[in-house]
Amino acid sequence: MAPLLPPSPPSGSPRLLKSSSGSEWNVVVQRNVKSSLLLLLAISTVVAFSILYSSRSLTVARTAGEALTQSPLLAALDLSSRMPEDDDDQSDEPAEVVSLTAAASSTDDGPSEAAMQLEEKCDISRGKWVREPNGPVYTNLTCPMLPDFKNCQKFGKDDGHLYWRFVPERFLDVVRGKRLAFIGDSLARNQIDSLLCLLSQAEAPRDVYSDAFDKYRTWHFPAHNFTLMVMWTEFYAHAVPVVGADGKPTSSFDIHLDRLGADWTSRLPGLDYAIISGGNWFFRVNYLWEGGRRIGCLNCAGNDANLTDFGVAYAVRRVVRAAVEGIARCPGCKTSLITFLRTYSPDHFEQGSWFDGGYCNRTAPLQEREVSMESIAWELRRVQREEMRRVRATKRRFGVLDVTKAMMMRADGHPDNHFDSRWRRNGSDCLHWCLPGPVDMWNGVLLQRLAELTPPPAAR
Repeated sequence: MAPLLPPSPPSGSPRLLKSSSGSEWNVVVQRNVKSSLLLLLAISTVVAFSILYSSRSLTVARTAGEALTQSPLLAALDLSSRMPEDDDDQSDEPAEVVSLTAAASSTDDGPSEAAMQLEEKCDISRGKWVREPNGPVYTNLTCPMLPDFKNCQKFGKDDGHLYWRFVPERFLDVVRGKRLAFIGDSLARNQIDSLLCLLSQAEAPRDVYSDAFDKYRTWHFPAHNFTLMVMWTEFYAHAVPVVGADGKPTSSFDIHLDRLGADWTSRLPGLDYAIISGGNWFFRVNYLWEGGRRIGCLNCAGNDANLTDFGVAYAVRRVVRAAVEGIARCPGCKTSLITFLRTYSPDHFEQGSWFDGGYCNRTAPLQEREVSMESIAWELRRVQREEMRRVRATKRRFGVLDVTKAMMMRADGHPDNHFDSRWRRNGSDCLHWCLPGPVDMWNGVLLQRLAELTPPPAAR
């Protein structure tokens, strides 16, 4: 409220004029001052009530710029640039079908209206990690669901990586009454473990379902009627392990590019949100199939001279294309289903890999100049974004959670050798992410995107 003017002097004040006309004028002035004060008081009261009301009914769906700069949601990331048109996202391949021959001959019609509806308002791949002095939202002591093989503090990891964080807020309010599923490999599970820990600080989830291998699992938050699910798939496509000469499964897979996995696609009906991700299982020796015959391989140089090694980026493009087209055509799915693709999450092994001396013992994020834009991680991110742009216009919507560059800088955020050795003896994990840790940011980005799409709650 504006400060009040000082009171008028009393009648005996020497400042009052002595003349009769001066006295009359002074009375008029005093009356005008009182009227002005009453008017100022009324205006101030109206302004105060307006501010109070607007703060009570503040909507979750702010603009992306406001939310990213005003909320602690993404306070740890310095986002100084708005979303430009990505030069590396321009389409040079088609999308309508998923066969090899058609992929080589059809033309690209450009980004669909449906895909553009979810275009990022702010490019979070452009930014840097900044120090956050407060502790994480949850710890290994406050999250009972935290798996031991990601519980880095319990097994001695320095806690410096915890202070570069994102803090999700109001997630449960945004997803009230909805069903959301993470669809992917162990990094999808990494993200859902993070989300469970974050949300459990507000409401304890109820464990509803788990299959025998813990690959398909469902939780429910009864106070918000929110259902959270995880669905396992290594490749999106139908894939079976290659059987060795001894009759036992090997680490290689036969990947059928023209068939989606039935386990996860059969669970799509009823979902409001689907978060798909993947890419890491393509780096082993795998074989590509189409039309019932083997057409090529991945990482197989020298293994079979008669097979063409198509490369990881090609295979990722094919399965992402098939997955999003399959979701777009899903006959039993809600027309309002929204699908996000979380872009590729890189590893940070140095001097080796899991069991041959590899490690990741850095204690601070990499600088931007230390991150290569020529890496396979960046190429896979480009491929994923291109395929999401190509998805044909349907009543369903598609978007991207672009976390790749942010995670390329977080070489300090992996367990390394700080995990329960019962899971992997004499090994280092530089692929998955510590909890709490940088992976919590993914859910901050997810909340931001969901908040942009969710109508604000009705004022009470």
